[in-house]
Amino acid sequence: MQVSAIIVLFGAVILASLWASPRRASVSGFFGGTTNEGAAPGLWTLVLSQVTTWIFARSLMNSAILGYFYGIAGVLAYAAYYGSFLTGGFVVQRLRARGARSVQDWLRDSFGTMGTGCYNLVIALRLLSEVFANLIVVGLIFSALAPDSANIGTYSILLVGLLALAYSAWGGLSAALRTDVLQMAVFLVVFALAFVALVLSPNFDLGAVLTAEGTSGPHNGWVLLVVAFLQVFSYPVHDPVMMDRGFIADSDTTRKSFLHAFWISSLCIVAFGFFGIQAALDGAAYEGELISTWVQSLPGWVFMALLVSLLVSALSTLDSALSSAARLVVEELRLAPRTLTGGRIAMALFAVAGAALTLWGNQTLFDAVAVSGTASMFLTPILLAGLIGGRQVALWAYLVSFAAAMLGAMAYLFRGQGFVAQVLIDGHKYEQLLQICICVLVVGCIAVWIGSQRAGLRANS
Repeated sequence: MQVSAIIVLFGAVILASLWASPRRASVSGFFGGTTNEGAAPGLWTLVLSQVTTWIFARSLMNSAILGYFYGIAGVLAYAAYYGSFLTGGFVVQRLRARGARSVQDWLRDSFGTMGTGCYNLVIALRLLSEVFANLIVVGLIFSALAPDSANIGTYSILLVGLLALAYSAWGGLSAALRTDVLQMAVFLVVFALAFVALVLSPNFDLGAVLTAEGTSGPHNGWVLLVVAFLQVFSYPVHDPVMMDRGFIADSDTTRKSFLHAFWISSLCIVAFGFFGIQAALDGAAYEGELISTWVQSLPGWVFMALLVSLLVSALSTLDSALSSAARLVVEELRLAPRTLTGGRIAMALFAVAGAALTLWGNQTLFDAVAVSGTASMFLTPILLAGLIGGRQVALWAYLVSFAAAMLGAMAYLFRGQGFVAQVLIDGHKYEQLLQICICVLVVGCIAVWIGSQRAGLRANS
């Protein structure tokens, strides 16, 4: 009964998304998000689109899992990443003040094609991680719902990916914006019902939740919080979905959209983390990335509402990631003509690659965040010195910072193997991640400090 109800509800959301997609597609709407009349999106369209593309299935699951193991410290650590709306909004405003229409515009003016090439590589990896990590959650959900059905996880991944590609490829960014509003409205209603039921349940104690230490103790949660603070300045800049939405409306609307998206998304991510904390307080065993745990510990309709909200959030992220992939391939890399066909081909390639990564095998859900977040840290010293400090940074310093960040990301990904394991401290993976982040920032900041100083001396000589 639960399986059928969830499939019907999720199917209805998909049909509604297809209905909400624009009837006529235009090149400007596909890549720039404008309406058929050429108008930019309004404030709340932009806000809800920003929120729904960041409150996605992977993030919701991460918050709950971290809450289960590390209590409120784990939830706050993950919520700290949503400070990216504040730092990202700040960076967007500075870029727009410089006359740039994208991050690539500014990097191209400062570092040429080498600068944009490094950046485009990082955001391409980010987009792939968004596709495969959200499809992972889809597979986990259906595998937990029907454990006796062989390959149901694989079939659900392929079907949801195909349906998301279908309406995304029809309208591009304009379709993503319109469907984001619908999907976010559904998510907020369904999740609000589940959250109210949690709060009103006999076993819920707000004081216990807010002081919970998790099943593994809070220490590593606080370590992860420090990591989040180190990454939160560069993290939003390597997210093309957020950055794309920073340049499609006027400056005042954009600024307000980032502020509203911050508080709405932060509340949602903390609230979802409560479900993980409560599972730990109830003494429930950790099974199936918490999905199997919730089957045993939550009332049937609450469990169903929770899974529907996860599926809707996965769908909303997939269409936005694919529309950003099209803009990256066509407008930035110029690997395809700026036509509807060119954009649709790019979307299809990213969808296939993301699904292939999902089916091939994966690390834990948080690893996708940690690896891409570490790779983005090369931007921190570059932005601080070049965009905010107004200094000229030498290309070699940019490349050193980039190399340090990529090596750091690879070190975290392969932290248990050979030479990497010998270099890293003998501790929890989040302690190792903190060590990597500090090293990346130190190397990058030293290189940029020396490079920008030398550039200034050359300019004066």
